[in-house]
Amino acid sequence: MRIRVILFFFLILNSSGLVSAQQKRVETNHRTNNYHLLENGIKNAGSRSVNGKRANRRASSSNEIYIDAKGVIRLQNGKEASYFGVNYTLPFAYGYRSHQTLKINIEQAIDQDVYHMARMGINAFRVHVWDTEISDAEGNLKENEHLRLFDYLLAKLEERQIRIIITPIAFWGNGYPDKDEHTGSFLEKYGKEGAVADEKAIVAQERYLEQFFKHVNPYTKRTYSNDPFVIATEINNEPHHSGPQALTTAYINRMMKAVQRAGWTKPVFYNISESPAYAAAVTQSNVSGFSFQWYPTGLVSGHTLKGNLLPNVDRYVIPFDTIPAFKNKARMIYEFDAADVQQTYMYPAMARSFKTAGFQWATQFAYDPMGTAYANTEYQTHYLNLAYTPAKAISLMIAAQVFYQTPLYQSYGSFPADTTFGAFKVSYNSQSSEMNTDTAFYYSNSSISVPKNVHSLKHIAGEGFSRVVNYGGNGSYFLDQLADNCWRLEVMPDAIDVHDPFGKNSLDRVVRRISYAAHRMKIMLPGLGTDFTVTPLNKDNSYQPQVSAQTFNIRPGTYLIEKKGTSTNLSGYTKVGVIGLREFVAPAH
Repeated sequence: MRIRVILFFFLILNSSGLVSAQQKRVETNHRTNNYHLLENGIKNAGSRSVNGKRANRRASSSNEIYIDAKGVIRLQNGKEASYFGVNYTLPFAYGYRSHQTLKINIEQAIDQDVYHMARMGINAFRVHVWDTEISDAEGNLKENEHLRLFDYLLAKLEERQIRIIITPIAFWGNGYPDKDEHTGSFLEKYGKEGAVADEKAIVAQERYLEQFFKHVNPYTKRTYSNDPFVIATEINNEPHHSGPQALTTAYINRMMKAVQRAGWTKPVFYNISESPAYAAAVTQSNVSGFSFQWYPTGLVSGHTLKGNLLPNVDRYVIPFDTIPAFKNKARMIYEFDAADVQQTYMYPAMARSFKTAGFQWATQFAYDPMGTAYANTEYQTHYLNLAYTPAKAISLMIAAQVFYQTPLYQSYGSFPADTTFGAFKVSYNSQSSEMNTDTAFYYSNSSISVPKNVHSLKHIAGEGFSRVVNYGGNGSYFLDQLADNCWRLEVMPDAIDVHDPFGKNSLDRVVRRISYAAHRMKIMLPGLGTDFTVTPLNKDNSYQPQVSAQTFNIRPGTYLIEKKGTSTNLSGYTKVGVIGLREFVAPAH
């Protein structure tokens, strides 16, 4: 996805359309289980993967998924797989340049951002690699700083048990919001349309793909083909096909063969929604599944959108399911967002619609690096960061659980202003979303809901107040049980509005600032009683709150909360799932 807008158009969904009337589709140069992830992670397992027109399975010891005869992505144990997460672009293009401008250590920034992704409980990452920055005109791979940082990012994602789909060809220049740089790549030579039609461009891409998937990540010591965390690939990002239909099918099959020559035996996806007139040609190829996107509120409005937007995400309709060859293929959402929206009920509603439509992978575009999120310059129509958009981040955390827990193809009816489905609630009236189970209670805004079972709660995450936590700040907070009468508390700083984040932004314009003010907190958990201790855990945190009647003043940081008289041996609790016991990441103050 790129943002410099060159054309806006709207498609009305009918029997052959792509999106609903409320689902504006904007063509731009910015084209655009798991429930217990914190406790268990996702175990690696060898599995069967699918490549080939007839969905033939191949044994693959380096992949945890296979696609069954009906197009369902399954784990090796046969259970339906569900992957939900974000796109994130820091090793490339503007993300890279902006951090250089601000003199931010990019490796440290990746460490911090990946921690926050894990803190939100996601298990999926996708990015379109800027091929223009790592290839030459003949398609040879450049092993440069961009590729090294990408490899570093993958290694850090894997440490947090986050699975990966790589889109190795982006078709875009690296400029936005600046001018494109001269890179000497095959993309620069042939352009987006020429890349999928010109024979010399196709040969260059074959060379590039083969070298890319044979490249050994110096941090994991594996090629992407042999990396168990890289579970699939999407050949390219939003291709613009032209010419004979047969040329499109042949192009896709040639790209697949190039990838397979590098030892790839895992699923291969291809975009079907970008060139709808070529959908039939795409389905005639040998790919394992098809990739889609969703921007139901449009893009680049220039301001924050208001009003009840639940009807915009009521249903995800796939017009291509009338094509016989479309059936029994896997489905992924490579990018989605409720762009220009700050309301915190949209992500869970979208996740529900995705599962009803049969998707098993969905990745939001795009997570903002913490280093530039104060200005929202990465892509001004999107804004998501745990520190700077705490309520939206909690809503994405809830959406991940919706995606993990909701069965495929199950319908819950239409969205009114408020709705409840399973353990979840989305509400325009209260501007919130919630998850309420026996063991977890998450809320993206203050909640008056009664926890389903307060005595069995293991995880709490929220922004605002609830019947178990009353907090006076507006940063997010997380409570994870370590043992009976012992919890880990993490409190993020306040995010203060300065300007509309969806306007014309620059690194010199602050849209949100961070405040490290202390606020009153009250924790009302039966195992802690009314008398408990709060002890700082994270580095350089010496703040020791005094508790009276379950209430204390708290500053941002990570803390150990124990019932008075309890002494927990922390040697057995170095981590809570993929979260380090003493970890804390927030903007500098």
